[in-house]
Amino acid sequence: MQEQYLTVAREGVHETEINRSRFLCALAPAATEREAQDFVARVRREHPTATHNCFAYVIGADAAVQKAADDGEPGGTAGVPMLQMLLRRDVRYVAAVVTRYYGGVKLGAGGLIRAYGGVVGEALDAVGTVTRRRFRLATVTVDHQRAGRLQNDLRAAGRSVRDVRYADAVRIEVGLPDADVDAFRGWLADATAGTATLELGGEAYGDG
Repeated sequence: MQEQYLTVAREGVHETEINRSRFLCALAPAATEREAQDFVARVRREHPTATHNCFAYVIGADAAVQKAADDGEPGGTAGVPMLQMLLRRDVRYVAAVVTRYYGGVKLGAGGLIRAYGGVVGEALDAVGTVTRRRFRLATVTVDHQRAGRLQNDLRAAGRSVRDVRYADAVRIEVGLPDADVDAFRGWLADATAGTATLELGGEAYGDG
């Protein structure tokens, strides 16, 4: 399982002109293949008169799902170089659509490959990427008297507090790197005089 991956920080569009053709690269985070497909369809609807709407997407921290399409460009000159750029930059859970408005000058196969791959790289730089790290979900259960202080201590220690639920006791969900679990147990015992319990859950990816 991957320890971390990059994804795009937000949805965005970057435009460039190459030999009078306009290339617009739209990027968006996509948690599932369906989200990626919906994004591709939306961009196509926004540019119905474009010469081509080529796409590539990568889903899964391990890049398990990879799809690309040339949308009428010569085979392998658009979608594949777009996909290769996403993979080379280690970007995951992302969809890219490059919309081309033809400007009357043929680029040739090599020119197309450089154009489609290049505009994706430029768009990644323009939109920005964020790192998602693998962590263990852990639930801390503590009494109401200590809960407020513990939340402050957790945040002061740089821990990712993901959720807080109040019931007969207070349950605080945090994200921990696997390597930190043992050290966190010790810290928690010290911080709560041994009154808090720690329950480990599944794994997820996030900023934590």
